Amino acid sequence: MLKGFVFDLDGVITDTARFHYQAWSKIAQDDMGITINPSVNEQLKGVSRMDSLNVILKFGQRENDFTEAEKEALATKKNDYYVQLISNMTPADILPGIQAFLDQLKAEGYQMSLASASKNAPRILNGLQLTNYFDQIVDPASLHAGKPDPEIFAKGATLLGLKPTEAVGLEDAFAGIQSINGAGEFSVGIGDPAILNEADLNFTSTAEISLDQIKTAFATWAAKQ
Repeated sequence: MLKGFVFDLDGVITDTARFHYQAWSKIAQDDMGITINPSVNEQLKGVSRMDSLNVILKFGQRENDFTEAEKEALATKKNDYYVQLISNMTPADILPGIQAFLDQLKAEGYQMSLASASKNAPRILNGLQLTNYFDQIVDPASLHAGKPDPEIFAKGATLLGLKPTEAVGLEDAFAGIQSINGAGEFSVGIGDPAILNEADLNFTSTAEISLDQIKTAFATWAAKQ
């Protein structure tokens, strides 16, 4: 029986990629003398802060010009600027169709949790005015491994008191789909089905999400578990 939903944040509820790009662009230009472009930004998506910094330094051929302490300071400065940018987020930054979907889930009594690797997730939810929709938020600091490890989605269900077979996970990244599947939950991919080909159900965009379609596909999936 379907009882709850475990959400990824970035790319599912909102899109903070542009804020990461703005922050990295500023720090790269001001502090490293490096001008990054969208192709570099693509390499930063889903990558840790320090790994992102190393990608930029390699691109600018400056990977050996900074000490570890200096790199830590640069990464912290980037995050401080990023936090300033996301502090200006409003409900207008919610991705198409998500507000209505969350309203429907709440009206029908489904539990919801957030499974984001972002330590800024609570701040972002607050800006979007969506905090009250989520019964639980997984604390990234409590995790031992990142996606595609199933830990984060498994914990998202556990915090709701649900068995894996009672939960649906929503993701826009291949590693996230692997995480959901590894946790034994029904996976909903949002994005290119050719990339998210391991999802149990796929929608090409958030605007297409349908609770009825999820229920139908989930019932078929659950009968096989």
